Amino acid sequence: MKLKYTAFIILIILALDQFIKIYVKTHFYMGEDVRVLGNWFHLHFIENPGMAWGMKFGGDWGKIALTVFRLIAVIWGTFYIKKIVKAEMQRGFIICVCLIYAGAAGNLIDSIFYGKIFNVSDPYMQNIATLFPKEGGYAGFLHGRVVDMFYFPLVDTILPNWVPFMGGQRFTFFDPVFNLADMSISTGVISLLVFQSKFFPKKVENNAV
Repeated sequence: MKLKYTAFIILIILALDQFIKIYVKTHFYMGEDVRVLGNWFHLHFIENPGMAWGMKFGGDWGKIALTVFRLIAVIWGTFYIKKIVKAEMQRGFIICVCLIYAGAAGNLIDSIFYGKIFNVSDPYMQNIATLFPKEGGYAGFLHGRVVDMFYFPLVDTILPNWVPFMGGQRFTFFDPVFNLADMSISTGVISLLVFQSKFFPKKVENNAV
């Protein structure tokens, strides 16, 4: 697989990811929910200061550490992709790595720049953010929040009372709100796990009789 094809895959994912995020950020107010496909698929605008799927840790310093870690991972990933392309690794493996790389880079862009280029999206005022506002951004460098919007509550029900520990409570699957970058990372990781035997076939030694 040629390096230019890996660059094409990464750039397409990055462009789509950023287009969707910027559109949602500049057309939705925080917490706005639009049903796309019945109750199964919503566009639900939230911002995530932490990791993928809404996880977070460590306050401001944790945010900086996470952003720096993402930056280091993306820099390392750039060299790693060049290495595996040069080594002519299996095409599916290279594509999986590109998916993970593109997703990490997409969320890294949010973390580095969004705090500087957007004003705040206030869920109480229900204002819609502006790109490059005159008054400046809502946060400093490395403190941007990742924009999430895809919500798939495929199952949303009240559990029967006989269910241990959770009886009578509302159960939603799939509950996290995520973005295209998260999808790209998850697809790459899951594909690596599922197809690892294909990507890394074991060598069978033929012993002479």
